[in-house]
Amino acid sequence: MNRAPLAALLFLPLAACGGVVPPATHMAPPPAGPPASAFTRPGPLIGSDAKHLMQMFGQPRLDIRETTVRKLQFGNGRCVLDAYLYVPPQGKEPLVTHVDARTPTGTDVDPAGCAAMLQGK
Repeated sequence: MNRAPLAALLFLPLAACGGVVPPATHMAPPPAGPPASAFTRPGPLIGSDAKHLMQMFGQPRLDIRETTVRKLQFGNGRCVLDAYLYVPPQGKEPLVTHVDARTPTGTDVDPAGCAAMLQGK
């Protein structure tokens, strides 16, 4: 009996492990996502700085500063408004890019309406 074909059959599975991987074909990069401005809802406070917010609403109840964001919270018992300020690409004063508003019990309300309530209008 010839052992050579039998030995070749035993090493055949190992040959598949040591093969050369074909070069990757050119793949197009994934499409770019929407710009950050697509997530920003237009509103009366968007683009405001902290000084302007404090002129409108007084001292904030909370002033939380992190590396890239500052959160100011204003409230008066009828509504709570959270303004999120981010540093613009030019590195100037942080500006409001997002606003959340709710009742003291947590029900979402219109930020413009809450801003009016905070100003006593």
